[in-house]
Amino acid sequence: MKKCVFAGTFDPPTLGHKDIVMKCLDLFDEVIVAILINPNKKPLFSVEQRLQMLSKVFSSHPNVRVLSYDGLTVDLLKREGVKYYVRGIRNGTDYDYEAQLNFINVDMYKEMITLFFPTRQEFLHISSGLVKDALRFRKNVDKYIPEEIREDLNKYLQEANQDV
Repeated sequence: MKKCVFAGTFDPPTLGHKDIVMKCLDLFDEVIVAILINPNKKPLFSVEQRLQMLSKVFSSHPNVRVLSYDGLTVDLLKREGVKYYVRGIRNGTDYDYEAQLNFINVDMYKEMITLFFPTRQEFLHISSGLVKDALRFRKNVDKYIPEEIREDLNKYLQEANQDV
């Protein structure tokens, strides 16, 4: 069984994230979508909320498993018995950053193979950071996020408006 890991903070999940996972489903028997608990980032959504959102996005795909982890991604790959690590790339800056990480990761886990998947052109401008900023300013983000979680994020917007 060929498996891959696609890791990120997914705060919140975007159409770009979904696109990468859908590409993975064409190539792998199982796709592990792994939420990195990054102590250096201040997420808008809790790990539990992100797990719920991603589970909802991929609920019709039983070969997608959603989990969270802390620590190094190479340790997650080893623990899961996975050698394929998928990264989505929007531009040259993303590639440069991911290529640097790849060299260090492969040094720690020789069997690891990193696959860079380019984002479709219509998603190049979408990032979780920009979506998060729009949400903080109570803007509608429907055209940037998967349909399956639009209601959840609109609910978040309504709750945030009540806090003002």
